[in-house]
Amino acid sequence: MALQGSSPARPWAAIVRSATLAAFGPVVAARTWLAVIHLLAGWVTGLVAFVVVVTGAAVGLFSTLVLIGLPLLALTLWLCWQFGRAERARFRLLLSTDIQAPSASPSGAAGRLGPAAKWWQRGWRALAVPATYKHFAYALLRLPLSTVQGVIVTAVWSLALVLLTLPAYNAALPQGGADLHVLVARGPVAEAGGFALGLALLLAAPRLTLVVAATDVWASDWLLGSQGRAELAARVGELERSRAGVISSAEAERRRIERDLHDGAQQRLVALAMELGRAKAKFATDPQAAATIVSQAHDEAKAALAELRNLVRGMHPPVLSDRGLDAALSGLATISPVPVTVHVELANRAPAQVEAIAYFVAAEALTNVAKHAQASQAEVHVDRRGDMLRMVVRDDGVGGADPAGQGLSGLASRVAAVDGQLAVSSPAGGPTSIEVRLPCGL
Repeated sequence: MALQGSSPARPWAAIVRSATLAAFGPVVAARTWLAVIHLLAGWVTGLVAFVVVVTGAAVGLFSTLVLIGLPLLALTLWLCWQFGRAERARFRLLLSTDIQAPSASPSGAAGRLGPAAKWWQRGWRALAVPATYKHFAYALLRLPLSTVQGVIVTAVWSLALVLLTLPAYNAALPQGGADLHVLVARGPVAEAGGFALGLALLLAAPRLTLVVAATDVWASDWLLGSQGRAELAARVGELERSRAGVISSAEAERRRIERDLHDGAQQRLVALAMELGRAKAKFATDPQAAATIVSQAHDEAKAALAELRNLVRGMHPPVLSDRGLDAALSGLATISPVPVTVHVELANRAPAQVEAIAYFVAAEALTNVAKHAQASQAEVHVDRRGDMLRMVVRDDGVGGADPAGQGLSGLASRVAAVDGQLAVSSPAGGPTSIEVRLPCGL
């Protein structure tokens, strides 16, 4: 019986069993053999891809003088994309590793052209995706990469088994032992040394297999994945800054609306109520004075309505939803104290979110022109280049606008929220130009 306060001695059998499981567990682990299957299967898939890609590329290049050449090259590159999809699924199934597909794919690139685009335009746009050629390189490199990996893994496991079983057949070999070219391993000492070396290789083989599989994941992720860790981290940081900017911009917009309502429409409505109260008090004693006060109250009510209309127009006017950006910008031009020329060249309407941001930027820019630019005229030009909506607001004022100021930085944050870009050119003495690019593939 163990003394009170002391722990019982751990049985030696349990210690040996625990050490054996720790040492030989990886040898029989499912993770290890799934990695072996993955590395050997890569040679088979690589061989098929290599034959198809090399044949398609060679025939396509030699047939470029006839009509079949370019379509065959396009088909070969498309097959590379499909091979990449199958490989990502293989990595997910056997290694439980999820390689994110590139965000720019041939189908997505061609889809942004719209259904009315000709087939050759859609095909050419798909071929212009840079990730296509990384998939092509992966299809070519899969076979030699898997060959090297398969040789390493097969050699380690095979040599471990050969050395472990050496005592069973060593004496039956033609020279009475294993011929190592330098000497012949005979006797129990050589067999015991071979067995020990085989055991060490067997214990190291699972770890080496996982290391080789990890290098395969790294290479495949670089060729088939969406982007590297550094680029992804930079993108996440950019999105965090964009989100913070959007929140700050929304808060500033809320305060502006509250200020405009309090200082503008609310004050006019208070004055209107006071005027109507005066008129009500004079109706019985002085109807003519009451009529004059009611007329003044009517003017005050129209001014309040105008301010509310301008406030709503600055946020999201109904005409923008009903008739689009051209009509909404034309409405802005009519109420601007500075003459504004509007040119809108859009075959189709942009997404509603893009139209709203473009309108807001134009409204703020024209407001700044009227308040600060001392300009005699301004111009708003809108067109679409590929999948980007481009808007330029120019004026002939005194310039000197600060891109880091609260107004322009708020506009930049709102534009960045949809991955857009805002550029300001405003040298001292003018002119000022604000260019906005907004992606329409939302």
